Amino acid sequence: MTSLDIDWVRAQFPAFSQASLQGQAFFENAGGSYTCQPVIDRLFRFYTERKVQPYAPYEASRLGGEEMDEARARLAAMMGVATDELSFGPSTTQNTYVLAQAVRRWLAEGEAIVVTNQDHEANSGPWRRLAEEGIEVREWRIDPETGHLDPAALAPLLADGKVRLVCFPHCSNVVGEVNDVAAICAQARAAGAYTCVDGVSYAPHGFVDVAALGADIYLFSAYKTYGPHQGIMVIRREIGEKLPNQGHFFNGGTLYKRFTPAGPDHAQVAASAGMADYMEALSAHHGGPASGAGAARFAHALMRDHEKVLLQPLLDYLSSKNSARLIGPANAEGRAPTVAVALNRPGEAAAADLAPHGIMAGGGDFYAVRPLTAMGVDPEPGVLRLSFTHYTHPDEVTKLIGALDKVI
Repeated sequence: MTSLDIDWVRAQFPAFSQASLQGQAFFENAGGSYTCQPVIDRLFRFYTERKVQPYAPYEASRLGGEEMDEARARLAAMMGVATDELSFGPSTTQNTYVLAQAVRRWLAEGEAIVVTNQDHEANSGPWRRLAEEGIEVREWRIDPETGHLDPAALAPLLADGKVRLVCFPHCSNVVGEVNDVAAICAQARAAGAYTCVDGVSYAPHGFVDVAALGADIYLFSAYKTYGPHQGIMVIRREIGEKLPNQGHFFNGGTLYKRFTPAGPDHAQVAASAGMADYMEALSAHHGGPASGAGAARFAHALMRDHEKVLLQPLLDYLSSKNSARLIGPANAEGRAPTVAVALNRPGEAAAADLAPHGIMAGGGDFYAVRPLTAMGVDPEPGVLRLSFTHYTHPDEVTKLIGALDKVI
């Protein structure tokens, strides 16, 4: 197993060299990651050299359009899908809302959708609102003790063949358990249903092969994957061409424009290619493939292996504390490094107490009101959330545990 060169990794992120952030360990990455240098470089170049309407025949415009196309093509290749199956929008929340409007018009009378109570509200609320239109919305519920989303509990919801779409998270932003997306997608497809996977909480830990997972729709946020504030959605052709066009009528024939009613943010779309630059550089530096899907898979494995090594000591420590209830699995192998703990006081107060120790963490409900409530956690005081990614240094986890020992 190749070990992650953590010093090289951190050198790719300007935040780690900023004087104002020295001595600060960042543990609220689930809310948004630091931005890598290639994204910053591309964004700066676009704003200084290409800030014109793209796709016109003059050079600045042509180059701007080419950079936007490059971002779409390279990210799509990394995720194992066709270039026009990947599109950009202002946020994952907005993208989900637009998709829900398309599904509302597509569903026939008597058909249903499935949502979970493990989700962040952004991938649950827009779908649940369809019930106001008379559409049946069925809830796939988590185990109230563990937060686990059991595929066996999905089976009876699909049994009558009326479900057309199953919406679920790759992993929850408070439970942290990584769901078996490939198995769930296969289960849904066998019952005649499509799938919409919220990948927001998983994508920071590696770009996935959407084709291999079998997901029909896969959504995530670039600002949590080291990039600009954009929502990225993969919509496979089979379902994308069945759903009614939500864009301008004259764009209905272009798959990546069908679900983006507003014009894209040209600069941020172009800058998203910097995420591909970083993943390829990460892979190449460690002896892996230098480009494309191979680089993405290699980088993904590197990132996850590093994260799991750092995560297990934190899980062991929290599991040993009677004053803290660890939400989700205690085994790093089955979860992302997004760790929520319920305490005997508000999560935000605990986060405030960690701040003087150089720990940047968050507290609250994190828009995960439904899963917290289902597990008997009052969303009002909420939880303390500690989340990190592959650029976290082992010394920072040691520092975190030391600070927690003083605070909880």
